[in-house]
Amino acid sequence: MTSKKEDKSVWAIGGTTIIGVGVGLIFAQTSPILLVASILIGVGLGLVITPIISNIKKE
Repeated sequence: MTSKKEDKSVWAIGGTTIIGVGVGLIFAQTSPILLVASILIGVGLGLVITPIISNIKKE
């Protein structure tokens, strides 16, 4: 069992959010709503990936 200090799986949320912002900035001139959509997709993807990474590390 890893301690909270050693568990870096929650970094997936921040990482995918940053990726979403980067992708959104590419499409920002085309449609500003795509910026918001890509940020939400990044956060959602991070929330899905985090428990998967956490479960893999526990095994």
